[in-house]
Amino acid sequence: EGTELPNYVVACVGGGSNAAGAFYNYYDDEQVALVAVEAAGLGNHTGKSAATTALGKPGVLHGSKTLLMQTEDGQVVEPHSISAGLDYPGIGPVHAHLFESGRGTFYSVTDEEAMKAGIQLSRLEGIIPAIESAHAFAALNQMTLKPDDLVVINLSGRGDKDLETYIKWGKY
Repeated sequence: EGTELPNYVVACVGGGSNAAGAFYNYYDDEQVALVAVEAAGLGNHTGKSAATTALGKPGVLHGSKTLLMQTEDGQVVEPHSISAGLDYPGIGPVHAHLFESGRGTFYSVTDEEAMKAGIQLSRLEGIIPAIESAHAFAALNQMTLKPDDLVVINLSGRGDKDLETYIKWGKY
């Protein structure tokens, strides 16, 4: 009560449409930290990741200058994520600007971290998140939060479409 703005808005980022919508009303309000969470797949050091800000460099993808994962010759690198919605080799130009300007904070979350967070949310709250959004929840473990911080997480998609993946991963 008495709080008009959150301290943090957290959203997963593949290409970035989900996060763009979540961040839109807060772009100009520097009191609100914009936190974008990318898929680190099997880990950023493994060659099986989709964490563009950790592994990418400036380039052109789909006609837009942005950050993307590419070879030295400029060929797009195949990304990896357990989440189909985050399995993308670049980020949208708005998110590239947020990263390069420092306005956005970017985290990388592995498949394992996302799956554990999704299962934990299901057990604690009865909400089965889409695996994309589970990445955003997993990033909370990397953030330094105060007890009175107000955090908004963009919970998008439907986790029921990911049940088979959750079941296989958790070996239930």
